[in-house]
Amino acid sequence: MDSTGIIGSIYSINGPVVKVQGSKDYKMLEMVLVGNERLVGEVISIESDYTIVQVYESTTGIKIGEPVYSTQKAMSVLLGPGIIGNIFDGIERPLSVIKKQGGAFLDRGLQVDILDRKKKWNVEIIAKAGDNVTGGYIIAQTPETAQVMNKIMIPPTLSGVIEEIVPTGEYTLDDVIAKVKTANGQIVNVTLVQEWAIRSPRLCESRVNTRRLLTTGQRVIDSLFPIAKGGTAAIPGGFGTGKTMTQHQFAKWCDADIIVYIGCGERGNEMTQVLEEFTSLIDPKSGAPLMERTVLIANTSNMPVAAREASIYTGVTIAEYYRDMGYHVAIMADSTSRWAEALREISGRLEEMPAEEGFPAYLSSRLAGFYERAGYVKNLNQTEGSVTIIGAVSPQGGDFSEPVTQNTKRFVRGFLALDRQLAYARHYPAINWLTSYSEYVDELGTWYKTNVDEKFIEHRTEFMATLQEESSLMEIVKLIGSDVLPDSQKLILEISKVIRNGFLQQNAYHPSDTFVPMKKQFLMMDTILHLKNGAKKVIAKNIPISQLIATGIFEEVVSIKYTISNDALEKFDDYKRKIDEVCENLLAKNEVKR
Repeated sequence: MDSTGIIGSIYSINGPVVKVQGSKDYKMLEMVLVGNERLVGEVISIESDYTIVQVYESTTGIKIGEPVYSTQKAMSVLLGPGIIGNIFDGIERPLSVIKKQGGAFLDRGLQVDILDRKKKWNVEIIAKAGDNVTGGYIIAQTPETAQVMNKIMIPPTLSGVIEEIVPTGEYTLDDVIAKVKTANGQIVNVTLVQEWAIRSPRLCESRVNTRRLLTTGQRVIDSLFPIAKGGTAAIPGGFGTGKTMTQHQFAKWCDADIIVYIGCGERGNEMTQVLEEFTSLIDPKSGAPLMERTVLIANTSNMPVAAREASIYTGVTIAEYYRDMGYHVAIMADSTSRWAEALREISGRLEEMPAEEGFPAYLSSRLAGFYERAGYVKNLNQTEGSVTIIGAVSPQGGDFSEPVTQNTKRFVRGFLALDRQLAYARHYPAINWLTSYSEYVDELGTWYKTNVDEKFIEHRTEFMATLQEESSLMEIVKLIGSDVLPDSQKLILEISKVIRNGFLQQNAYHPSDTFVPMKKQFLMMDTILHLKNGAKKVIAKNIPISQLIATGIFEEVVSIKYTISNDALEKFDDYKRKIDEVCENLLAKNEVKR
């Protein structure tokens, strides 16, 4: 990070908030280097007498009067080959390089290369001299990993004619591979990398209404509360309800091309588990290491609070960069509550007027700004890509009425509410089917009909109605017991139990149950409803439901998630025939008695 000179000095220090005097040349959101150790900071307020900077590293030991250096550019990230498979901190410093230089703990003021500038990349040139190019135009490509081809694009704000371009070969990040002559005659060098301000969304041609499901292999999500590609979802839940595990399942199994996992203010041991697990996981789709299509941003709770605030913008900017190449990217932000707490702490140090529960009044607009960067878009280069954002929320005490959860709910269209009682009962994913919702169901109706089955939405509706009816009946059962209910209502309770235990509950460690394809999900729903319809016929002949339960058919239907593997779907017909046989045998016995 080169500085352009000293233009101010430290006037006061309050944690990560530093007041600078001596110059009025600073720009809003400019990146500056603070103190003799040149700590990374960002201008967040400009007053008539002084400038306020938030510092992304620990300010312990810096003194009043130390210099502040200007960089004359906004807080930015470097975008280019080498990001995939890497692990960064909240301001895109590679943790592996930092560890080699300073050990396991972050030293202040470390000047490290964000990406490896010495490595040579095998670059295939696609464009040629004389081509008219605009922002996003793909001029070359290089295999970043076995899973991801990095497309070298013209920067979004540049357009002109290619004057010179190098031949296919090996180049470093800083080698000039093309020279573009703009309309005013200026020659601009294009390399393998670009910089982009983290708080500014990258440009696209237009947004497209999403009509495609982000498949996750998790039945309660894909079938009941789906998320569309380019959509937004929140996973709120108290301590121990499985937020991180749910996001891990998303990251491992969702059909996004690239995963960006942001550990924002989480506990160090939990983040260590994520890093160890992700670096050892094999991608079930390709058989290659999962890290070959994953970026990890680790910002633990003991790291500087201001860097935590920046981490989600770093993550979403990286996601937009790969979206511009035509990839579908999924962001896991764990957790936005810790990010909001960082906002609250910085706001308090700035002596701003607090709003509800001490959070700043601009909490909702910051959340909106983050989630609005999701979307399914038509890129400048005419490809299509998407950024899907799935943010975990950690309300204190599991109280969903607190400000972060409530404001998040306003800006997301999927709400996967985790329930403490379900988690304590070992029902995972602990997503409460009564308080969760998805606004994507109607939009994805055509996708379900085309890619799964015509009856999918009809089956989903019946599942939800059955679960809602069970909830109403349980209020009666709590008061007077289930024995007084008619058999038709007892059937609702039994079918709901099958839905809960056999469909909604899923075992992340079982080879056939950790990921379930959509076709199997539909066949499971179809079989459960087949049992319901067969049981209705039995009950209609005044045969007690207890006789049907005694056959063990309900338990067998619950077990199909384990007994039928993902590649043996023809066995569902056997179960349907068995259901028919059980019901017909009971009906035949009833006729004999008559």
